[in-house]
Amino acid sequence: MRSHMCGEINEQHLDQQIELCGWCHRRRDHGGVIFVDLRDRDGLVQVVFDPDQAEAFRLAETVRSEFVLRVVGKVRMRPAGTENAGLPTGAIEVFATEIEILNKAETPPFPVENDSEVNEETRLRYRYIDLRRPVMQQRMRLRRDVTRFLRNFLDDSGFYEIETPFLTKATPEGARDYLVPSRTHENSFFALPQSPQLYKQLLMISGMDRYYQVVRCFRDEDLRADRQPEFTQLDIETSFQDENQIMGLMERMIRELFANILHVKLPDPFPRMNYAEAMRRFASDKPDLRIPLELVDIADLLADVEFKVFAGPANDPDGRIAALRVPGGCELSRKEIDELTNFVAIYGAKGLAYIKVNDLDAGLTGLQSPILKFIPEPAITAILARTGAHTGDLLFFGADKSSVVNESLGALRIKLGHDRGLVHEGWQPLWVTDFPMFERDEKNNRWSALHHPFTAPNCSQEELVAAPGKALSRAYDMVLNGTEIGGGSIRIHRTDMQSAVFELLGISGEEAQQKFGFLLNALKYGCPPHGGLAFGLDRLVMLMAGAASIRDVMAFPKTQSAACPLVDAPAPVTDAQLRELGIRLRKPPVAETAS
Repeated sequence: MRSHMCGEINEQHLDQQIELCGWCHRRRDHGGVIFVDLRDRDGLVQVVFDPDQAEAFRLAETVRSEFVLRVVGKVRMRPAGTENAGLPTGAIEVFATEIEILNKAETPPFPVENDSEVNEETRLRYRYIDLRRPVMQQRMRLRRDVTRFLRNFLDDSGFYEIETPFLTKATPEGARDYLVPSRTHENSFFALPQSPQLYKQLLMISGMDRYYQVVRCFRDEDLRADRQPEFTQLDIETSFQDENQIMGLMERMIRELFANILHVKLPDPFPRMNYAEAMRRFASDKPDLRIPLELVDIADLLADVEFKVFAGPANDPDGRIAALRVPGGCELSRKEIDELTNFVAIYGAKGLAYIKVNDLDAGLTGLQSPILKFIPEPAITAILARTGAHTGDLLFFGADKSSVVNESLGALRIKLGHDRGLVHEGWQPLWVTDFPMFERDEKNNRWSALHHPFTAPNCSQEELVAAPGKALSRAYDMVLNGTEIGGGSIRIHRTDMQSAVFELLGISGEEAQQKFGFLLNALKYGCPPHGGLAFGLDRLVMLMAGAASIRDVMAFPKTQSAACPLVDAPAPVTDAQLRELGIRLRKPPVAETAS
């Protein structure tokens, strides 16, 4: 039906008779001459209808936005002064001799020809219209290009692409599983995989040596801008390589990806920072290095003050007091500071103490703060010196449990960086390493794995069991502009170490056999040292596209409530289907009404 794509027509096609198919992006009637911007996946081309071509002109008069058209015509140069430098096809036009309306279209629920703001629910309900918009076409094309490059790189590096099952066994990996009832195994369920973690480890035991997969994963968890109930990972595993070798290979892959797709040169090598330093300086294990603001610990300077707001955390082993210096922050009004106080309250902070440094050389009289009367002058002087405060700066303070201070000041740092235009342009990749092996779940009085229970510690089994809270893991995360785009680790490859980790996590021997017996048995049969990494493909493409959410780089995403307005899913099923699966729904209790 067509000889060319709309977006590929240029001066090389001059005087050629061509056939095009696409959608009417825009129709304009200019004093007897009709112009139609014809759009397909590759771009736009201007088509001209002249009254001399009577039948084609008559049909062109009936064309409206989003009509599906077939056009026959000859390529010619646009008249001087009418070129469109913003279009790849902007130097030429197609003089139409024939037009066929392949299908009419109702007026779309929102315009396709521009990037006007549209309610996201509407965009997702009419996703097939939304995906026609040029910006979405570009993002889908970028996603295609990224995926193709990554596949080619791994193929050339000796990796095998191997598919792993979608119907598998429920295992604890940190989020709720999506369960699938089995019709043939009564009262039993499959689970959709949160990741192919265990299968890829089994592939290493199988001698596959290097594996990758572009794979869908499923997690029934609360959603955020960078989370979806189903998402895509680039999953990678390799044998006989340590963390430095794996990180080096993955870093080269991402560096070459950006060079080839975005024509951007990333640092070589990527900087590395251990977890403890990242939390100390940026209160985050995925710090955005484009923001120059850093936290400074000052608990030692306030340990002896009588002000309990500071004295308590200063003398608490689990407490932290940190200062955040905001250059030029004195210009913030009291109302703006109150708004920031409300902001950090979202993260559990009970308040937001501050000092305005109006005139550093004037001593205490040059400072403005409601907390000055509670802190001795020597401590204030020491705080100003340690934070490197200058006249015009504003110091914010967090004092609480370390977790609260880190979450609240970490979020405040990012907010202030963006609100005050402090974010530097460009790309800032980073490896974060040396994560704690475990974190303490105080509510349940037990240890939990910071990454997952198959991550290898960097110490002996004896040292791990003796001091699990001090053990570090052989894990590594790749961070880009404050977003974790990939996380991985060296895995446990010995049965005794894996059993020890399970025991520390409160997983009994019987439970371990029930849930992970297949892995423990497989480890006995010559498991090689191995490790890997999984990249969040949606997040990576989101960053490269400059999009605000991974939903903007997925063809058919879910809403914040994990629903699909397009097909109205999830949806009820018939009683017959439920009976076949042996499932009976429990109706919610009916609230009693007052008589």
